[in-house]
Amino acid sequence: MSDGVTTPQETVERALALSEADGCVVIVDEGSTANLRFAGNTLTTNGVARSSSLTVISVVGAGVGVVSRSAVRPGQLADVVAAADRAAREAQPSEDVRPLVEGTAGEGWDRPVEPTSIDVFKDFAPALGEAFAAADVSGRKLYGFAEHIVTSTFVGSSTGLRLRHDQPTGRLELNAKSADLSRSAWTGVATRDFSDVDVAALDEALTRRLDWAKRRISLEPGRYETLLPPTAVSDLMIYLYWSAGARDAADGRTVFSRPGGGTRVGERLSPLPVSLHSDPARPGIECAPFVVAHSSSREQSVFDNGLPLARTEWISDGTLANLVQTRHSAELTGLAATPQIDNLIMTGPEGGRSLEEMVASTERGLLLTCLWYIREVDPQSLLLTGLTRDGVYLVENGEVVGEVNNFRFNESPVDLLGRLTEVGASEQTLPREWNDWFTRTVMPPIRVPDFNMSTVSQAS
Repeated sequence: MSDGVTTPQETVERALALSEADGCVVIVDEGSTANLRFAGNTLTTNGVARSSSLTVISVVGAGVGVVSRSAVRPGQLADVVAAADRAAREAQPSEDVRPLVEGTAGEGWDRPVEPTSIDVFKDFAPALGEAFAAADVSGRKLYGFAEHIVTSTFVGSSTGLRLRHDQPTGRLELNAKSADLSRSAWTGVATRDFSDVDVAALDEALTRRLDWAKRRISLEPGRYETLLPPTAVSDLMIYLYWSAGARDAADGRTVFSRPGGGTRVGERLSPLPVSLHSDPARPGIECAPFVVAHSSSREQSVFDNGLPLARTEWISDGTLANLVQTRHSAELTGLAATPQIDNLIMTGPEGGRSLEEMVASTERGLLLTCLWYIREVDPQSLLLTGLTRDGVYLVENGEVVGEVNNFRFNESPVDLLGRLTEVGASEQTLPREWNDWFTRTVMPPIRVPDFNMSTVSQAS
């Protein structure tokens, strides 16, 4: 958005002044990205990029018009605002229309945008180079990428909102392969600034898994006691969270619909005291403490922009406590307004064990690395299918004895909650499947007595 003269804050103020609608919300997103990519123990590319976008939400009576554009120059701003105003005048009444949220200037509104740069990798890059050297010596090959994004979001409204949030998002995906490429292991981490990424520890874990894979064991499909690490749990719980819209549940469309009408809020989903919650202030995975909605859907409303967010329990002590609600859907369901929050935390009983301790107490079962290509089969039960990837290991008498073939699985994360026999200690993790869209998660390892490996997969 900035051309050296116009700041995001100035764009917000000018757009609000230009609007002739009854009400207006303006959102400016300023983004910057730095990345490193590597293959075969060699850095292949690195770069930085900048982006900007503008969203104008105009309200005329009960009609709303939304226009979003990228890289809008100052001379184009009036046309964007006029298009939003015109769309609002021509729109049919919006069913979710509500008074715009009122407010004042929040903390840091006037501070300039501070983009990321390649310097974010100043300590990480040398450590990665050391891992490359060690891999060369031992005949391994490392592949992957590191990415750091900073997005500064400015939300202003005709009702006085002046809110700003700066969101750093970092992720590392690291894949190790044997020299002949027949064995593969993956790990990934989420980070705010790469200062906490221990490359040597990650490489050590990958080396151990490649050693496990030297022995191959064929298993038939079936139901196996299975240990899922935090990354695999995060992919399943994120999909559960994305499917927890109150409006769809109240309309009888989802696994959270109560037979005969209404929702399953208040129903026990797990015999264990499992908690699934979101908290914008959770250290390490902090996220926007207010609603940012660029468009309306069944799970969000542009009229809720600026609505404060706080810790919200989705599942509390094993019981469904809340579903994702706009102010509009909350009035329809009679429940509290609980908008979606951009992080997710799962915890179990106090004193949960580490994954390593859970492995040590396993008589016979499978240890997964991660899940891949997850797709929904049945929304009424939230049945998902997908593949295991980059290492499924057989545990016997507390030790990993080899790598088994990959499987296709068929499981519902809601049904899994009801069958858990152990929930370990929670830790920050990176989902494998969904990390393009959702990275801020804290999850435990879990033990499932009868995870459904439906067929053998030839995927590696």
